[in-house]
Amino acid sequence: MPRASIYSTKHGALGQTVAVIASEADLLGAKRAVADLFELRLDALAPIVDRLEREIRQLNAPLIVTARHPREGGAYALRAARRAELLLRFLKHASCIDLELHALRELAAVHRRARARNVGLLVSVHELQDTPPVASLRRKAHRAAAAGADIFKIATRTDTSEQVDRLLGFFDAPDVDLPISAMGVGKFGQVTRLELAARGSVLNYVHLVSTQVAGQFSLAEWKRALRYLHRAPR
Repeated sequence: MPRASIYSTKHGALGQTVAVIASEADLLGAKRAVADLFELRLDALAPIVDRLEREIRQLNAPLIVTARHPREGGAYALRAARRAELLLRFLKHASCIDLELHALRELAAVHRRARARNVGLLVSVHELQDTPPVASLRRKAHRAAAAGADIFKIATRTDTSEQVDRLLGFFDAPDVDLPISAMGVGKFGQVTRLELAARGSVLNYVHLVSTQVAGQFSLAEWKRALRYLHRAPR
């Protein structure tokens, strides 16, 4: 699948819905779910990885494949070598691969192989304790663009109105020509995700069975919210 397909505009300004598979229960639910894309969290799925290749053939949407760094919410404290092994093993199933900005160097071999296979590159930052200043977020987005990202993904802590304002301020003026997926985590996570979707976040992440982070919608909740956003005047 060509890289451009990972940020299709078929939903207009409201972007695409990404359902996260991070457990056996999620995997079972994904077989019955309808989403634009699935994110395969290889770090969280490491204990059942030998069954995954058979199971994911039954999914009906393209895959974003990632193996999250422990510093950014990854499960099982996987070292770089193990994460690279998992990513390379599942690269053939991926439409897009998600690599953390700070891990691009240690996962350089994965990055090169993905490009050789014409797999899209999503460069992500997960600031789970705070939302940095707008200028800092812009610098991270520029680094992602310089690394050849097709999409820049940013998830930040949104427990205060100031944190929300910083994330929205960055999204509205990122100072980089790159599609952006942005989302809040925490107390104001849901309202921030709705607002960012309305403003044009290209990928909007939801859970299938149980939430991975505070402020995340379920797939069913998000579909109801999308129906409202589609009707709302803009």
